[in-house]
Amino acid sequence: MAGLKVTGWRLLALVACVVLAVSAAVVAVAVVGPTTTTLSVRPSSQANSGSQLSASLQAATAARTSAARWIAAQVGPDAIVACDPAMCAALQASGVGAGRLLVLGTSAGDPLGSDLVIATPALRSQFGARLASVYAPVVIASFGAGAARIDIRAVAADGTAAYDSALAADRRARIAAGGQLIGNRHIIVSAAAQAVLRAGRVDPRLLAMLAAMAAQQPLRILAFGDPSPGASAAIPLRGVEIAPASAGTQAAARLRLMLSFLQAQQVPYLPMRAVLVGQSALSVEYAAPSPLGLLSGT
Repeated sequence: MAGLKVTGWRLLALVACVVLAVSAAVVAVAVVGPTTTTLSVRPSSQANSGSQLSASLQAATAARTSAARWIAAQVGPDAIVACDPAMCAALQASGVGAGRLLVLGTSAGDPLGSDLVIATPALRSQFGARLASVYAPVVIASFGAGAARIDIRAVAADGTAAYDSALAADRRARIAAGGQLIGNRHIIVSAAAQAVLRAGRVDPRLLAMLAAMAAQQPLRILAFGDPSPGASAAIPLRGVEIAPASAGTQAAARLRLMLSFLQAQQVPYLPMRAVLVGQSALSVEYAAPSPLGLLSGT
């Protein structure tokens, strides 16, 4: 509701109600002659150069393939991705539709209008420092190393200053909501999970979902996680493993009820993935990127 500010303990409760309502060498050849003299045959400088080039191409291809597969598996289906032509081709080969791609050729102005930009060596060369300082300040995943490194960056539609401010506000809201979950008498939180919650490192969709689910039945938070290699520490974790508060003959039935609850949600609270882990736990994962302002209603 426009103009309405919700603070304190009411904040997570309000978001939880909304959830309920919508219910990642050179090989030396030794030649031994008749005598004990050993002759080492070394490759020419041209062969060395060719070997290095081949290794560089392989590293670049491997990083591009890994990044494409990660985006296809982890990024939400509505997210627009900006990429150079080669990276866009790799994304389409991994199943990402062409309609979701913003191709950045040499004549393209900038990645604005997209949600994510794939910072390949080609785009880093094209945009230079502006890629991080102007367009996309935060890395949500990274693949490869050195010159072949590829970073997946969140685009700041309103500029980096506004993005940084929103990210800081979102973290404060996540810390407050995490504290509420720790104090919820219907939730048992492991020590490791408590530390993550206190640090504000949990995705807001997870926080709201856990509060709403605990209103249905008591539960345990076992661990938080996220298959996002190389992500900035500012990026919240999008995955959690949960279980019924108590084991016993009804545990399997309670797990199925949890799964049904999650499958009944609508965007943005519908998980990208929710699967049973044997008969004892449930693994839940939301799509990247994590939304900003969800807990504050902005």
